[in-house]
Amino acid sequence: MSYQEGISEALQNLSQFLLSFFLTLLVIVVGTCLLRKWVAKAQAQAKIRDAQKRREVALKKMEAAIERLKQQALKVHHELNCLTDYLEDCEVRLQELKRQPKEKRGLLYGVPVSIKDPYDYKGHDSTCGMAYFLGKPAEEDATIVKVLKSQGAVPFVKTNIPQTLFSFECSNPIFGETLHPQNPKKTAGGSTGGEGALLAAGGSIIGLGTDSGGSIRIPSAFCGIYGLKPTGYRLSYNGINSAVKGKKSIITMAGPMTRDVDSLVLIFRLLLSEYMFQLDPMVPPMPFREEVYSSTQPLRIGYVETDGYTQPSPSMVRAIREVSKKLQAAGHQIIPFSIFRPECAMIKLYTGGLYADGGETLLEKLRGDIIDPTISSVISTLRLPDFIKCFLSWVQRPVDTRAAKTLAVLRGVGSPKNLWEQHVNVEDFQKEIMASWRAQYLDVLLYPALGPAFDKGTTSKALGTMSYMALFNLLNFPVGVVPVGTVNAQDEEELASYRGYYEDSIDKNFKKAIAGSVGLPIAVQCVSLPWQEELCLRFMKEVETLVHGKTQMSESASFWTPMCQGPQELSGSRGIGQ
Repeated sequence: MSYQEGISEALQNLSQFLLSFFLTLLVIVVGTCLLRKWVAKAQAQAKIRDAQKRREVALKKMEAAIERLKQQALKVHHELNCLTDYLEDCEVRLQELKRQPKEKRGLLYGVPVSIKDPYDYKGHDSTCGMAYFLGKPAEEDATIVKVLKSQGAVPFVKTNIPQTLFSFECSNPIFGETLHPQNPKKTAGGSTGGEGALLAAGGSIIGLGTDSGGSIRIPSAFCGIYGLKPTGYRLSYNGINSAVKGKKSIITMAGPMTRDVDSLVLIFRLLLSEYMFQLDPMVPPMPFREEVYSSTQPLRIGYVETDGYTQPSPSMVRAIREVSKKLQAAGHQIIPFSIFRPECAMIKLYTGGLYADGGETLLEKLRGDIIDPTISSVISTLRLPDFIKCFLSWVQRPVDTRAAKTLAVLRGVGSPKNLWEQHVNVEDFQKEIMASWRAQYLDVLLYPALGPAFDKGTTSKALGTMSYMALFNLLNFPVGVVPVGTVNAQDEEELASYRGYYEDSIDKNFKKAIAGSVGLPIAVQCVSLPWQEELCLRFMKEVETLVHGKTQMSESASFWTPMCQGPQELSGSRGIGQ
């Protein structure tokens, strides 16, 4: 064998060795990645099984104490799957309250309060429907919970939410899906869907929710109850968990949900206490302004029939028209009002602000988790590489403009400079709307509420329709929902000719999702400028009075429903003030 042949053979052997080595290394790397993924998923499944077992144990404890306290709540849960946890110390708390002198009992003495899952309650998980947060019990109560307890309220259950809270359905892999209280084929809404279902079905009289894009108001509108989203930071947000923290242009707010306006007013008034201002110095010390709420001066009411982005359903239009006529007949002025640049507001500003990081924070917490079907399409899209998002956006643009533009903003803003520009654009939009509002000397705004309730499993296909609710998170305006009626046969007939403004996939899916809703609730939104919650509540009360004939709060707090009086009153009462 020549020297050259020897060298050649040695190189071949070396090449084969290196090839074998790198193939082996590749197999090891791929195998390790797959093993890690399997282990992560197995761990998530184990956590979920543990959480499900803990809920079963907790519900059994609740069942043992339920005869005297919360028969209706447990009954509602068995029908609708709306609870995630039982706050077992409520029994002890009741006994402690009973031992207090009457003069030291708060205005909510013995009143049962349900709280949304992400509200911290000492010793209990705030899961957000995600395995990531399981096994991490809160060390103390949320500030709002502390304030309500100081007034004698008794938190007794936590209520269900969608996985991540970024959905207006109500389903997660840990606790399952919450059903609509009137139609099991429909969703109760989200993300505060468990509260909406529980309150509407009579299992609670006060609920606490959060709202990033309609999360209090959509379940309120779908289920036929009352909800208030305040101005950001009018109420403390300390001790409330979130899948994504740090958002600045889209502010998540805490707010109450009840079965009448009087109860909303009572809870809001009590929350705006010196105690809350002491617990959270970041909350402006603004007590409830009775003179604003009690005013009887006629209102200048802006009237909006459509946001120009999503064509309203027939029942949404009818609700707005009927309420505006009643308001006008009662002596209030009705002034047409328009929303500027609705597409820019919904896609570039709202969605762009919500996913400014391209969904990275959300995906990080979902790593190894089981993804709920109701959000799987959104999560799959977020996981796509940016160049694929860009390509798909370009391909879709000629046939589905809104979907293409939304896909483009899901890439994120890209840099701190772009993020600051996004914040400035949001501020400019807010100023633009407020300038128009001021130019017309408006007091409040009457606005459509998304509805009626969607079919289960359809919300992710028509996310653009939440434009009616998300606008006021973008603007940071206080807004409340008032139920004003139900879908009728004529609404259903008119829906057959619904086309939408874009005639795209969102419009078509919206039409399908709300079909078959005769008898389900419809609502309107009552809006005011920032820090004017008392005016917003006054407007809500005016609408409630004109539509439902409710005029004044009941004569005394003896009509409330403290748990110590037994479950019969709880199941029969309409609200605190009834």
